[in-house]
Amino acid sequence: MTDQILRQLMDVLETRKQASADESYVASLHSKGLNKILEKVGEESVETILAARDAELSGNNEKLIYETADLWFHSLVMLSHLGESADSVLAELEQRFDLSGLEEKANRDK
Repeated sequence: MTDQILRQLMDVLETRKQASADESYVASLHSKGLNKILEKVGEESVETILAARDAELSGNNEKLIYETADLWFHSLVMLSHLGESADSVLAELEQRFDLSGLEEKANRDK
């Protein structure tokens, strides 16, 4: 997999951010404001959690993948609304490579 898909999606999100709310789902979310976007992120989070639980029982991850894509999409809309992008998140993840998860958690608790 390449980062080309993520880059394309970020470009589309930025373009649609400027579109008419009547013509673009992304523009309509931006026009409704951060609370609506957060509502969608929360909704997709719950749906992803439920899909993961169901996937463990059924052994079928198809719905989990679908819901995770929705969660990522709406998270990217949220970042875009706040002037950030996936690049910021990727940079943060990159910084964590030399830090164990337990160490990172301990640093947060201080």
